[in-house]
Amino acid sequence: MTGVFFTLVVLFAGTFAFLNGFRDASASVALAVRTRALTPTVGVLLAALFNFIGAALSAAFALTVSHAWVTVPSGDGGLTILLSGLISAVIWGVYTWRRGIPSSSTHALVGGLAGAGLASLVLGGPGVGGVDNSMLFQVVLPLLISPIIAFVGAYLLVWPATWAARYTPPNVVNSRSRRIQAVAAGAVAFAHGLQDGQRTSAILLLALLASGQTDGTSMPMWVALLTAAMLTVGTLAGGWRISHTIGYRMARMDPLRGFVAQIYSSLILLLGAIGLHWPISTTHTVTTATLGAGSNQPFPETNRRLVLRILSFWVLTPIVTAAAGLVLALALSPLRSS
Repeated sequence: MTGVFFTLVVLFAGTFAFLNGFRDASASVALAVRTRALTPTVGVLLAALFNFIGAALSAAFALTVSHAWVTVPSGDGGLTILLSGLISAVIWGVYTWRRGIPSSSTHALVGGLAGAGLASLVLGGPGVGGVDNSMLFQVVLPLLISPIIAFVGAYLLVWPATWAARYTPPNVVNSRSRRIQAVAAGAVAFAHGLQDGQRTSAILLLALLASGQTDGTSMPMWVALLTAAMLTVGTLAGGWRISHTIGYRMARMDPLRGFVAQIYSSLILLLGAIGLHWPISTTHTVTTATLGAGSNQPFPETNRRLVLRILSFWVLTPIVTAAAGLVLALALSPLRSS
């Protein structure tokens, strides 16, 4: 069954990458479309291009992520854990997309792996190594810290931006802001590819390790290309439900505040991916930066009810996917080779 489980892991890893691009990458240009810096068609094409570049380059960091992230047991046990975690993350991703709620794919994946690892322990097998640190540094701390940093930073940066534009006619400010925002949208899409491409590539590398097909010292080219291709195809398919939530439903946004939110989001994501090798949720960063910039204006219009709903889904994501991963791993256990 090892070959069957490995094939299923590759299939669902590709599905996870597609859904990631479908849900998240188009959100990188949501504000640019909202403020008419880009048309929807140009925005999606821009996001797809830079997302592909970022995801292709992310393979260089995926080796580090796979070694510092989690370890799974070899054989069918490890492949079952990976498969259960992926399926739970995919199901939750589809559900949150249907609801138009921006949520973290990384948090869903780590939660699913944690639940599947617990199932392995219940059955008397080895669990997921490093899952405690992974849950702490990739779920709990980012859930608490990165949204706060994104919100506060974007809120504060509105003041110097508006001060610098105080003597400039509004139409000129809007025109310049839209040009900067178009560049910033590409930067966010590139950072998204770097950040989220690492996760899919790392999962595939763990599957290769579990099935005994690699020693983990190098990243196969097909892994990087599959990850980049599926993220890009997902982006081109366009998950506009979540983009509409970020761009139109959460807060009123003008071009100046839009470029502040996107520039700041891209800096946080690039710093996390390249400088700190820290997994930071693109969804959480863009969403909270948008709220921060949109809240700093004389007459803010923030949909507080929607914001509270989004926050509740963020808290529920690792909990629900862990439960789903646990159930799926238990259900798949009779199919494993002894």
